Amino acid sequence: MKYNIRGQHIQVTEALREYVEKKTSRLEKYFEAPETSETNVTLSVTKGYHAVEVSIPLTGAMLRAEVKSEDMYASIDAVVDKLERQIRKHKTKVNRKLRNESGLRTFFKDSGSAVRLLDEEEDFEVVRTKQFTFKPMDVEEAILQMNMVGHNFFVFANSDTKEVNVVYKRSDGKYGLIEQR
Repeated sequence: MKYNIRGQHIQVTEALREYVEKKTSRLEKYFEAPETSETNVTLSVTKGYHAVEVSIPLTGAMLRAEVKSEDMYASIDAVVDKLERQIRKHKTKVNRKLRNESGLRTFFKDSGSAVRLLDEEEDFEVVRTKQFTFKPMDVEEAILQMNMVGHNFFVFANSDTKEVNVVYKRSDGKYGLIEQR
């Protein structure tokens, strides 16, 4: 893997760089072919919390995890564990789909293990469906509506673009907007 490691409000020392590379290289064992994409790692310190964000672009998927704790090394360990769980879950789903579609080559390496982890076989069941008419509104009104109903996202018809958009509340307390292409 290639690494792009950067720091926000923190100096990325050689020791931190080596630790990140050592820990994230553990993930390589899950891939059939060596990953050529660049692994993006952002280390940051905000209000005493050490955050690590890792994103690994794959063909047809994006692995991403973020962890905050009071210790940078603990955050690095936890984010790699989180990514490993995501990979195992995705691996099971992709390999099952490929086997069902005429036995194509697997994307992830088959470990041959008969052990089934509970989080790998998760069923995605829709338990509720809502239907509603979109009222055209601007982004600011959508944010106000979202805050009024107490949700962390809100789907609306953007009066400026005439498209369906989503506003959401970010973990830093600011807002984000998702638009169609």
